[in-house]
Amino acid sequence: MGLARACLCFFLAGAALAAPPPTGSTLLRGLSLHDRIAQLIVVRGYGDYPPPTNAEYRRFVHWIRDDHVGGFIVAGHIRNGNVISAQPFEMVAFLNHMQRLAKIPLLVGSDFERGASMRVAETARFPYFMAFGAAGDLNAVRELGAATAREAHALGVSWVFAPDADVNNNPDNPIINVRSFGADPHAVASAVSSFIEGAHSDPRNYVLVTAKHFPGHGDTAEDSHLKLPKLDQPKERIESLELVPFRAAIQHGVDAIMTAHLSVPAFEPESEPATVSHNILTGLLRNELRFKGIVVTDAMEMQAVTALYPGGEASVRAIEAGADVLLMPPDPGASIRAIEAAVRAGRISRRRIDASAAKVLAAKRRAGLFRSRLVNLDTISEQIEDEKLDALARSVAERAITLVRDEKHLFPAPALDGSCLVVMSESSFSTRGEALARELARRMPDLKTFVTNPAMPDALLNAIANQTTRCKQIYAAAFITVAASRGSVALEGGLDSFLKTLVHNPVPIALIAFGNPYLLRAVPDIGSYAATFSTAVTSESAAAKAILGEIPIGGKMPVDIPGLAKIGDGLTVPAKPKTASNSADLLHK
Repeated sequence: MGLARACLCFFLAGAALAAPPPTGSTLLRGLSLHDRIAQLIVVRGYGDYPPPTNAEYRRFVHWIRDDHVGGFIVAGHIRNGNVISAQPFEMVAFLNHMQRLAKIPLLVGSDFERGASMRVAETARFPYFMAFGAAGDLNAVRELGAATAREAHALGVSWVFAPDADVNNNPDNPIINVRSFGADPHAVASAVSSFIEGAHSDPRNYVLVTAKHFPGHGDTAEDSHLKLPKLDQPKERIESLELVPFRAAIQHGVDAIMTAHLSVPAFEPESEPATVSHNILTGLLRNELRFKGIVVTDAMEMQAVTALYPGGEASVRAIEAGADVLLMPPDPGASIRAIEAAVRAGRISRRRIDASAAKVLAAKRRAGLFRSRLVNLDTISEQIEDEKLDALARSVAERAITLVRDEKHLFPAPALDGSCLVVMSESSFSTRGEALARELARRMPDLKTFVTNPAMPDALLNAIANQTTRCKQIYAAAFITVAASRGSVALEGGLDSFLKTLVHNPVPIALIAFGNPYLLRAVPDIGSYAATFSTAVTSESAAAKAILGEIPIGGKMPVDIPGLAKIGDGLTVPAKPKTASNSADLLHK
């Protein structure tokens, strides 16, 4: 009898384990109104593991264990102007801990626009999307999507806030820029579609993917982290340009679409962000474009929203407009209370909350979170440390190098002696340019390197400019990273004047734009200009190889530089023939 009971218990336990995970509607029935609303909230984290006595740790625990929020985003820590990457094992250990605290599994999200390397150390250093546009290889974009899903799944991230579907056709755009695949809407649409296909290609690594920033943030000149930008174009132009990639994303099964905090008068006559516009989120996105997936807001802590609405009012308006998920509200608890009060007052219907909550729960089910919410730390390394991913990153970075002009024939370097490298970095703490200098010094033993930054006084910059007059040729590397709240993609401090001084000195100079490809507008009369469309370390190594003639140059401009370069421009330069000496060098790389 005891054996029979034991067998029966074992059978029932096995049956319970084999039972399918609950559906969104089944789970929904057991949730209070508060908890249904809480499922629509995604809170900010950083991927590190703060000690239990830390106020940040206690805040995370409160949001997850007490408020029952639905998700967690691994965002970027900024220190001394640099984004600090999370350590993979520490990040996964912390996410596992938070998942154990959660009443319902958390949807863990992250931007991952350049694969996991955007937020996590020790992962393949993929270049920015625009480098993929310059390389012109949709299969590489598809591989990036698959790699991103694989890395995300291995790290416990179930929701990727990529690809960027913005068409960057405004050279002064301070926040999209190289995050976009380019300025041709159909090329961007093809790349967005390829990324989605890749990300969804392996059901074992299923993650949610997101097209952003709807209805299109590419033709703006303001940073929505600082103020409310305006997409001031007629409806017909927006339909034929900005919306093209989003239509493609919907057709290819994108899981979510992220809203943009920008004013779009063509669709919303009131001067309010698209994020809180019923005309845009419901009228345009839901009804006209027929999108049935998750509508997630951009970060609700951005000033384009917080400057307009007090307390939890922005969250209430976003839900009213048609958003399903609120990303990073400044006070998650206040947002939950404000939405709950709006429901009880009849401003928002319970059906509206239930529809979004059921959608979130169903997404968690698709992501496999009800089967397993924890990550096995023993398998992380084999998933994220893969030479094939590193090779893909290097290959795209190399094929992206675009030579717009080379009147002085500085690509490849006419001589290996007498060269100078001038690095224009973004801060005194930056490590930008180190890989470039190291790679060049391998073949240029007498290379002189000068590192500058915007904080340097004019006298020091002038002294450096005078020293470079003794160089045979100068390679000026300008690092301009797109970053939240910077508000500009121009050379800052005295670097603009410094660059102009170098250009007008008699020494031949080549400018290499790492990041912002529109920098040619600052020195339109320069004789040699190349763009990498990325500040990734792989792009630095690629640029060094291009200077040394170790790789061919064949990238094509994915954007226009008004009056100076058109989409599709780019010189073709073969690699130098291999000799016995440089073959030996290559063997030691």
